[in-house]
Amino acid sequence: MVDFRPVAYVIGRILIVLAILMLAPAIIDWRAGLENGTAFLVSATITGVVGGALTLSTGNALGRALDTRQAYLLTAGIWFLVPFFGALPFWIGAPGLSLLNAYFEAVSGITTTGASVISGLADLPTGMNLWRGMLNWLGGLGIAFIAMIFLPLMRIGGMQFFRTEGFDTFGKALPRATDIARQLLLVYSGLTVIIMLTYAVLGMPAVDAVIHGMTTVATGGFSSKDTSFSGYSPAIQYAASVSMFAASLPYIRYVQLMNGTPGPLWRDAQARAYFRWLMSAVIGLAVLRVWQSNTGIETAFRESLFNLSSIMSSTGYGAGSFPSWGGAMLVVSFVLGVVGACSGSSAAGLSVFRVQLSLAVLRREIRRIGSPSSVDPIRYDGRTVEEDVLNALILFVSSFILILGVMSVAMTLLGVDTVSALFAVWTTLGNVGYGFGPMVERTGTFIDFPPGAIAIMTLCMILGRLGLLAVLVLVLPSFWRR
Repeated sequence: MVDFRPVAYVIGRILIVLAILMLAPAIIDWRAGLENGTAFLVSATITGVVGGALTLSTGNALGRALDTRQAYLLTAGIWFLVPFFGALPFWIGAPGLSLLNAYFEAVSGITTTGASVISGLADLPTGMNLWRGMLNWLGGLGIAFIAMIFLPLMRIGGMQFFRTEGFDTFGKALPRATDIARQLLLVYSGLTVIIMLTYAVLGMPAVDAVIHGMTTVATGGFSSKDTSFSGYSPAIQYAASVSMFAASLPYIRYVQLMNGTPGPLWRDAQARAYFRWLMSAVIGLAVLRVWQSNTGIETAFRESLFNLSSIMSSTGYGAGSFPSWGGAMLVVSFVLGVVGACSGSSAAGLSVFRVQLSLAVLRREIRRIGSPSSVDPIRYDGRTVEEDVLNALILFVSSFILILGVMSVAMTLLGVDTVSALFAVWTTLGNVGYGFGPMVERTGTFIDFPPGAIAIMTLCMILGRLGLLAVLVLVLPSFWRR
């Protein structure tokens, strides 16, 4: 029998923190003379009461270690339950979404997907746009950090918690998970401040700089403008491109850099491949655009760099005429969105690391056709990769492709056209946030999708954020019988 008390205790403490954070946008809206601040206060009260009740009723679980099942339940509980309370301001206050759409918006924020069902962002109260940015920021790594603050109370080493989120510590750069979390939070916060200041110095209004700083470092993509980055200067777009790339590198490498060992970052095979693949796509697509149209070289390069960086880093910002390029752009974007950025960051998709290993396995199997008895171990970054790791990798990649296909078909059965359905699942399962297809073109959002499709996309966002298997394992009877 699974003891749910340790799980409920940690979730309760997280909800208390979430309730406290809701007061910030409430104060901002009140100071602006807006009644929407009351919606945040009501939401904070509900969230705080539930969080307090969970904490008080399960306090006797202190000192009990989490087993593997409880760690998976905790992870799933955070990503399924916390967005419900994060959705309350969208439902109770402006923009007055339905509960399903409000949950979609909150899940999109916390999973750092960036897909939205809200149009007219510039007309939202400032506090609401700030709350959307805060959800992105918390989802990037923040909620994991908040959980890690309380995990020592449960006498947990914590490494299994990182594994349930698909978090790769790349050889445990630090000896304890709590130390990793503490230094990662410092890196995460430092990058946030740097990006905010960069945007502000380049001319972005202060409030927008704060919101976009949080959503960039989280590779979340929520913007305070319907036009995303289209209305900002080329300098800001270049800065955002660099920031999105930096935010989707393995955070553990920044920790090592901060500790005086820069070598691992420069030698990281995943980061180097990420840069090569992204820049090859950017240059190739920019050249093709210049050749096929009258677009200037600088404009074609900048729009390719910005939008492909946004897609591959799973951020979801948009700029310029890029969505109308069609043809080759759709193919390149689809591939980069599936590949994703680096494992060990807030980016999603398959990850460059998994794709590299998959290609290595494919090459080995081709070689084995000619030499079936040869011993040919897979090596990555100088280390031999064990077969059980490769088996798990193939299972993950196969599951990703299977779910992408099944969910796309399910969307078409609900009346969504094929292109919109495929790219809707692509953008939510890969936490990309970038919209393509006829049903997105009118508003640039997913507001025109039917409720059933919204529910499918919501599930896909959570599956993509948790790495698929961390959720799917919960439906296996054997998981509960152990």
